[in-house]
Amino acid sequence: MGYVDEKKAIGHGGSASEEQVLATIANRYIGENPRQAPVYRTMYAEGFLRKQDYRYDMNADHKLPNLQEGEFVYAWAKLWSDDEGNQPLRISCYSHTRLFINGRLAFESNHRDDVLPDTRTEIRGQLRKGWNSFVLEFEKTATGCGAVFGTGSIKGAPIHFLAPSAERDGQEGWIYTGPVRNRLVPGNVKEVPAQTADPHVVRLFDGQNLEAVSEAETGLEWLPRREWTNDERRAGDFARIFGSGHGLTGMAWAKLDCGGPAYDGTVKLSGNSEGTLRIFANGRLVCEANQDAGRFTAAFPLSIGVHNIIVQSACRGKAWGFEFDPFEKGSGVCWIMPHPIEGMEGCWLYAGPFETPPPAVASASVERLLGSGQEATYWRTDQPNMRVRPYAESRLFGRWNYPLGVTLYGLLETGRELGRSEYIDYAADHIGQCTAIDEMVMWDAERHGAPCANHQLALIDSLDDCGSFGATMLRAHKERPLPGAEQAAERIARYITEEQDRLEDGTLYRFRSFSELMVNTIWCDDLYMSVPFLCQYFALTGKRHYLDDAAEQFLLYRKRLYMPERNIMHHVYNIRFGKPCNVPWGRGNGWVLFSLTELLAVLPEDHPRRSVLLGWYRELCGGYAALQDSEGLWHQVLTDPDSYAETSCTSMFIYAFAKGVRQGWLPDAGRFANAALRGFEALTRDCIDQHGNIYGVCRGSGYSFSPLYYKERLSWQLNDTHGIGIVLLAGIETKRLRSHLAARQEPAKGAAAHAE
Repeated sequence: MGYVDEKKAIGHGGSASEEQVLATIANRYIGENPRQAPVYRTMYAEGFLRKQDYRYDMNADHKLPNLQEGEFVYAWAKLWSDDEGNQPLRISCYSHTRLFINGRLAFESNHRDDVLPDTRTEIRGQLRKGWNSFVLEFEKTATGCGAVFGTGSIKGAPIHFLAPSAERDGQEGWIYTGPVRNRLVPGNVKEVPAQTADPHVVRLFDGQNLEAVSEAETGLEWLPRREWTNDERRAGDFARIFGSGHGLTGMAWAKLDCGGPAYDGTVKLSGNSEGTLRIFANGRLVCEANQDAGRFTAAFPLSIGVHNIIVQSACRGKAWGFEFDPFEKGSGVCWIMPHPIEGMEGCWLYAGPFETPPPAVASASVERLLGSGQEATYWRTDQPNMRVRPYAESRLFGRWNYPLGVTLYGLLETGRELGRSEYIDYAADHIGQCTAIDEMVMWDAERHGAPCANHQLALIDSLDDCGSFGATMLRAHKERPLPGAEQAAERIARYITEEQDRLEDGTLYRFRSFSELMVNTIWCDDLYMSVPFLCQYFALTGKRHYLDDAAEQFLLYRKRLYMPERNIMHHVYNIRFGKPCNVPWGRGNGWVLFSLTELLAVLPEDHPRRSVLLGWYRELCGGYAALQDSEGLWHQVLTDPDSYAETSCTSMFIYAFAKGVRQGWLPDAGRFANAALRGFEALTRDCIDQHGNIYGVCRGSGYSFSPLYYKERLSWQLNDTHGIGIVLLAGIETKRLRSHLAARQEPAKGAAAHAE
């Protein structure tokens, strides 16, 4: 009994070719995950920043040094949820803390939490669909005041909160009060609206109509500050943002929208400046004022449309800045933001200060840093201590994680196989969006806390973070140059070869981890997280030691994870226990054979490890072929036919068998060709519906010494990205296998006819 009703399966009636299956899956995925650029938001550099574990460090003692014991501080933010459900959260307390979500008490620290700030408490936050209000109450005690709070799933859901008030709409982060003497909500209160008559408190806590809640309605003063002082305003925009110093330079960027009914084709600018001024329109100098201060005017033609305007200025005194006069009413010209920035006030972005001449006007972009070396910087807005950051807020497009690396690999190869350039372009656009901002995100993360885009690439601490996606990045880079790809690849290669933990014999293993479960373990999955990248990086650089390392890892993993009596693999080896887990998890085994197949495809015939690796490949293929069920599928626990049929491991065995037959690696070619063809037929009959939805892919796993964990608790998910790409790759290899078998039959037919 398959996952899909027989009549709704894509293979119903045997009418769907591999080409049709591939195109249907690819079209569904791309249609459901359209291209989406990062969202750019403002954030307060002096606010609560996220640590490397993606939790906000809300140390109120540091922000409010005059806090007195017995006073309270409140932090407020909002979080969007597409659906009702639970959000994994984690908190560590500097002092007594309460968390309210939509007016309901979700957590209160106990006496142990209050004095053990390194303790991490897991919370399942109940969210409603739409916006959710989060309020944290911190009591100032002798031990401190505040908490570290945020996501409970570092890799899976590195959430960021947004400022909750109408005045700060679109900005990222938390706002917080100064010292509050009288507690807003009494102790033992479980639900705020039911227990208080104070409308200010209700408005703050309940989270209703958050888009319209103003800070004034709460009756409290909120930090960080939103507005400049009068003295700062008088000093000029550059001076209040960067400070002043004779000879410092800066630049500002906005756009002019020209095209109202009265627009006559000429732009007339006038205003005042403190410091020298140069104005560029679409890269052309249109105004230059070299006086230390004074008026400026300019008139120049611009076509109907939107145009880049860059201002460069040098400081000549204490005041430093510029201000344009308003355009005449009905002129058909107006200032607009140079790029959509959520939470931004005004239309100008600023970069500086520079002790050298400001960057070239052509460098104005939200994807790149400005300046070089120690002066490299990024955009700010004309708001106190405000920075601009990119945020990956799409569900999948533009994100960087290892399952997406497999998915995009499948799309790239499908595009090549079917001659569909749009699939290649889509995958390259996704990857290129990540690589284009990589340098800027790395720079930003060093200064403003954990990033909100490329979060696994920016803070690599495991092979999962970099190897899979990095390998696909290099494949896409061959199709078209991707800005930043080679720099990112160099960093990944350095991590794998120099930073990732290894045993004394060189075995890659997990010693440091965000999860205690993974400490001191060796996962067969990590052959996929490392070897394909090392192969691709060898192809890029020609440096043989990367390929040698890839080959050696298989032999090292074989020593600890191989089941010779079955010719299959344990999932994990636990170093602390000194033994493997004795569970042959389907996808983990699939990663091993898939990665070995990838290695053999590039390993030179004269490589000293090729013979032994090819022999082991044949052993593994024999072990896996023996475990294929009568329907043509493989199972979640390979040796337990009562565990569910699992799509991703089935696809990887199909891929490896089909490729091995084509390459001449498998002596009993007929047996393995038949297994591959039966396997793909089973996928199209039981696991893929007519719309290209994929069923039966195991979700992301932990590990256990109990096979019941894999069988009963590690369930499958619809259209899980661990399986989409590998199903595509299996389909491609099946298609190639059919062509290979047909080509071999033609000479045989010709020879028979000639004999007759």
